[in-house]
Amino acid sequence: MKQKTRKSAAKRFKITANGKVLHRHQGIRHLRSKKNKRWLRRVKKMNEVKGTYRKKIKQMLGE
Repeated sequence: MKQKTRKSAAKRFKITANGKVLHRHQGIRHLRSKKNKRWLRRVKKMNEVKGTYRKKIKQMLGE
């Protein structure tokens, strides 16, 4: 059978050309006015997935 991509993972993660797995930070969806502005600026950027989760996520995305 053909291998299928897990769509839930495809919406949340991105794989770069070098093979790094990126994800968005948590806590930026709502109630932003009370949160620290410096923190919000830092959290807007994508963050690299470290450790053992990287391998599992790549499997889900068919890499």
